[in-house]
Amino acid sequence: MKILVTGAAGFIGFHLSRRLLAAGHEVVGYDNFNPYYDVRLKEARHAQLAELPGYRGVHGDLCDYPLLRKLFQGERFDRVVHLAAQAGVRYSIENPFAYLKSNLEGTLTILEACRHAGVPRLLYASSSSVYGANTKLPFSEDDRVDNQVSLYGATKKSNELMANVYSHLYGLETVGFRFFTVYGPWGRPDMAMWLFTRDILAGKPLKVFNHGEMHRDFTYVDDIVSGLVAALTAKLDRCEVFNLGNHRSERLLDMIATLEKALGAKAKLEMLPMQPGDVPATYADVAKAQAKLGFAPTTPISVGIPQFVAWYREYHRLA
Repeated sequence: MKILVTGAAGFIGFHLSRRLLAAGHEVVGYDNFNPYYDVRLKEARHAQLAELPGYRGVHGDLCDYPLLRKLFQGERFDRVVHLAAQAGVRYSIENPFAYLKSNLEGTLTILEACRHAGVPRLLYASSSSVYGANTKLPFSEDDRVDNQVSLYGATKKSNELMANVYSHLYGLETVGFRFFTVYGPWGRPDMAMWLFTRDILAGKPLKVFNHGEMHRDFTYVDDIVSGLVAALTAKLDRCEVFNLGNHRSERLLDMIATLEKALGAKAKLEMLPMQPGDVPATYADVAKAQAKLGFAPTTPISVGIPQFVAWYREYHRLA
């Protein structure tokens, strides 16, 4: 198939594009290389993709509708995977307008481009953040998601509502994915795995929020990609939403201990109160994804964290 991946220079988009290319698909990667984090990391991911047969990169903004319409008219995509977005819960509190532009207007342009081009199926990134202040664990797709605690989560829930409208009005098949704390090689520098690794190696204290009483469903990126790939061809209802997580809620302090072991270094901990917009625990119920996508995460943090650390050392030439 010919597949458009938005955010192809991003973390998940990069890994998905590599998997698709290895399977013989043609991939057009669309990215604006925004400076939310070090652009050199995005450029390094893109450079790897550019060396692979079947890949073509397009530098463009999600909100540039004329550019997208022209791209869709010229390429005739079999599938679109929309992963580009303004990420980050805490950043959304400080920079709300970035989320309005990228996550709402950007997703609308993708939906409109898919509608007018007759794209059969759109996959898009939602987030576990849509569960907001939900305290029932594990989080299920059937749970209410109208109690948001961050603007980021609100924009992702809005994306799901927008996709539902386009499925209802225009027959566009849409598949949303609520990702749970994705980590792995080529990960994002603003996430805990990267920040903690950096600070442990530098001998700096780790900022541990809620005084360490945090639980996260850490999900290795390869497992996430397997779920996305399955959804490209699975027989699904016209409008679907899936949790993609590891179906394990790990104590943050256990994650840090696993990281210490992989690094061979001890962490200094700075215990801090809960941050605005954050939640104490996430935990994915993946029964629906198992039933409809054959989704079966296989990577515990005891395996995934050492693989991230090995990549981190190589990337920073610390080995």
